[in-house]
Amino acid sequence: MLEEIRQQPQALARTLAAELRGVEKFKRLVEKKRPRLVVLVARGTSDNAALFGRYLLEITTGIPVSLAAPSITTLYEARIDYRDALVVGISQSGESTDTNLVLERAREQGALTLGITNESGSAMARIAEHVFLVRAGREKSVAATKTYTGQMLMMYLLAYALGGGVAIAELERLPELVNASLTLEPEIDALSERYRFMRHAVVVGRGLNYANAFEMALKLMETCYVVAERFSSADLMHGPIALIEQNFPVFAFTPPGKTWPSIGETLAKLQGLEAEIVAITDGGNRDVAKYATKIIRLPGRIKEVMTPIPYIVPAQIFAACLAEKKGLNPDQPRTLSKVTLTL
Repeated sequence: MLEEIRQQPQALARTLAAELRGVEKFKRLVEKKRPRLVVLVARGTSDNAALFGRYLLEITTGIPVSLAAPSITTLYEARIDYRDALVVGISQSGESTDTNLVLERAREQGALTLGITNESGSAMARIAEHVFLVRAGREKSVAATKTYTGQMLMMYLLAYALGGGVAIAELERLPELVNASLTLEPEIDALSERYRFMRHAVVVGRGLNYANAFEMALKLMETCYVVAERFSSADLMHGPIALIEQNFPVFAFTPPGKTWPSIGETLAKLQGLEAEIVAITDGGNRDVAKYATKIIRLPGRIKEVMTPIPYIVPAQIFAACLAEKKGLNPDQPRTLSKVTLTL
């Protein structure tokens, strides 16, 4: 897992270089007929990438985005009107049975279909009309890391193709930003020792980093067997804050920008409850020091829209290091396999 976390700068650079031409071709296609709706369909870590995509695409393009519920197709066999819609399947392996069935039915019903996968020879790559390939290389660890950030990169490229004003020059900086995140590994490894006996935690994010709260919680659950609840800072205040007591661990994504005022207000309340707050942030947010118990601070200042990929890397490192401290193997979590087939 750690090895694959460290491969992310190269994987991102390789994916961007290899896929840009195809993305430009797709951009010309959708410029002729802009979809009225985007539907994203995925499971597991890929579903967290889709959740990020929902925020990014709606913020940058103004096109409504829906996250598909595969059981509507696979169990209830409902026919969905996908006319003038773009349906995007996201899967690391490209072999997720329910994701592929939704994609197949959507294409039959007249949708424009796009598959995002790490496997060029997969069923998804055959089913979808168009394919964006994540070029992460083989991912051996059951806990997905480099494919998650590769899928997030594809969400930026899709936003670009749909006229979302995402600058390719900014995307080209992502490998450098992730490299900077990787320099924090010794610091994060030392921090993880404190949480060796952690059994429960809450992870908080909002807006573009809301999906990262889900992804960090998933990594803590599947690799460290920590019961990790994930909330937006807004939802936390609507009841779940009752969970929090003295020394309860809360991990928070705290970029500067639009979401900081509400997240800062939430952290102030958590501080009043004497929670132990670990904040992931960058040099653009100095106010977080008023509330956080521990800070994982990325070097430099990062525009809020570009924070999600570099911000998830410290969370990935933390989960991998914590698993080691707990004497667990994050590459082979109990009862899990790399490809999960569900209907």
